[in-house]
Amino acid sequence: MLVLEFKAYGKSKQFSAVDEAIRTVQFIRNKSIRFWMDNPKVNKYDLSKYSAVLAKEFPFVNELNAMSRQSSAERAWSAISRFYDNCKKRSVLEAGSPLRQLRKKQILGLKGYPSFQKDNRSVEYKTQCWKLAENRKSIIFTDKKGIGQLKLKGTRDLNFYHPDQIKRVRIVKRADGYYVQFCVDVNRTEVIQPTHQSIGLDVGLESFYTDSLGNKIENPRFYRVGERKMKRSQRLVSRKVKGSSNRRKARTRLGKVHLKISRQRKDHAVKLARCVITSNDVVVYEDLRIKNMAKNHCLAKSINDAGWYQFRVWLEYFGKVFGRATIAASPAYTSQECSSCGVIVKKSLSTRTHVCQCGCKLDRDHNAGINILNSGLGTVGHTGTFALDASNAWGEDTATHAGATLLEQVTS
Repeated sequence: MLVLEFKAYGKSKQFSAVDEAIRTVQFIRNKSIRFWMDNPKVNKYDLSKYSAVLAKEFPFVNELNAMSRQSSAERAWSAISRFYDNCKKRSVLEAGSPLRQLRKKQILGLKGYPSFQKDNRSVEYKTQCWKLAENRKSIIFTDKKGIGQLKLKGTRDLNFYHPDQIKRVRIVKRADGYYVQFCVDVNRTEVIQPTHQSIGLDVGLESFYTDSLGNKIENPRFYRVGERKMKRSQRLVSRKVKGSSNRRKARTRLGKVHLKISRQRKDHAVKLARCVITSNDVVVYEDLRIKNMAKNHCLAKSINDAGWYQFRVWLEYFGKVFGRATIAASPAYTSQECSSCGVIVKKSLSTRTHVCQCGCKLDRDHNAGINILNSGLGTVGHTGTFALDASNAWGEDTATHAGATLLEQVTS
């Protein structure tokens, strides 16, 4: 599955209709959450039926097509089911004890309890109430919201795909305008010649990663570079009167700064991951728990700015596209263990050179990259998360696959 994105162009009246549709989606989701709070035994299908009840009660909800209303109810159920999963993992609820028996203070204190949405930015259509033009350069929305025809501009060509392959369409509002996303039912695969090489990657803050060959990639630090401009934009927002047009414009300028940093980080991760995958048959990386690492407040900003998880996601995605093996290895003792003799050499974070009694002297990250490669090649299999596959891209379950078979195919 592919998700293709295009910039949308239209009149201000059309975008006002898009904003109204987005607000309607937020209204349905919040009402569904409220309905679940009052009736804890409801399920996904009950919320879908409740969206039809809202359409009869509120005329502006009825203007949104039925599939979009159901999709809004599905968003609410996604938050509810995630909350239930957190409760099971943390053993918050006693066995057989219904949620309504807990005190309100206890419920609100639970991790991930569904909250009311305040700033929704998208509306989703499935297979109804939209139609592509013959040249595939514009899209027409035919529901009662009055969005009408929007021009599309992007680098991808929709003529390669049949309209029946498009399973969902989403309009997304961002700081620099509106975008239309298409979820296309197609499997992307590319065939390239094997390189007969394998590599281990040790990510870090000083350099983005150091591989098992000793090569280092510079850490771009996009957030640190744009932090000065971001702080200035934030000060301008705080000086404006709340609710005024000037404050809204200042917030838009601040949003564009954040959006630029996000796009820079994504572009860096995509290009680097593609280069690594196409240059090696087997790629081994650390299976880091980044959320736990970011709890260190001294390093949290630098860790989040590096974008390690996004880089890992794209590694696994391109591994699937090009038929390469991507292996997540345990990060335990990779920096302490000697890659030559296996002896544990304890060192602090300030020690950047690995020196062992066996005579091995390497850069600390280079030594870790070799250990990661050796650890990954010794594993039986791995679990991959293909975040740009349509299952994850549209908020559904992630896909998993075993790497042992793929590793055999690549090395044979």
